[in-house]
Amino acid sequence: MQKGRLFGAAKSRKKSAANLKSDYYIVGLGNPGSKYERTRHNAGFDVVSILAQRHKISVRMHDYKARLGKGKIGDKSVLLVMPQTYMNNSGQSVKAMMQALGVGADKLIVVYDDMDLKLGNVRVKEQGSAGTHNGMKSVIFSLQTDEFVRVRVGIGKSIDDTVDYVLGEHGDKQAAFDAMKKAADAIESIVKEGVKEAQNGFN
Repeated sequence: MQKGRLFGAAKSRKKSAANLKSDYYIVGLGNPGSKYERTRHNAGFDVVSILAQRHKISVRMHDYKARLGKGKIGDKSVLLVMPQTYMNNSGQSVKAMMQALGVGADKLIVVYDDMDLKLGNVRVKEQGSAGTHNGMKSVIFSLQTDEFVRVRVGIGKSIDDTVDYVLGEHGDKQAAFDAMKKAADAIESIVKEGVKEAQNGFN
């Protein structure tokens, strides 16, 4: 009886994984919980939320240590992903998802906050280092590659404590919101037109 239940669970999980297969996997980096909502470090989560709202995608499934939502942007299927591991361990969630679904790094788009960009600036990159971003360091370390598309959302630098700054709320909320909408536009461009077109339009 126990074996039957385990076999049934395995079949169910395999079917669930097949249902999540998509053309693109859009991962927003951030920290879970109300304590971190609207903070600079949660720009990745906020961009994914904007995409979810625009395209009527419900991000309510829970698997691979993440919140997930399957839907479409244009004629492409996408899986929206918000890791729930806390920022510094984001790679654990991304790796678990990619291994379970058989996802190649070429299908991955990661969006995150970046202090090296001025508030309001957005950059699309095909690969590169994590810079000072611990969430990106975790993703690159876990995947053992930096060859995946990322969308960087500028939050500006602070001369004060870095941790307090990134975990604080945006000073200019309108400029921050405009930057996140621009990042969402960039991701839509990547999905619909390709990385090169998005770079030409947003970098």
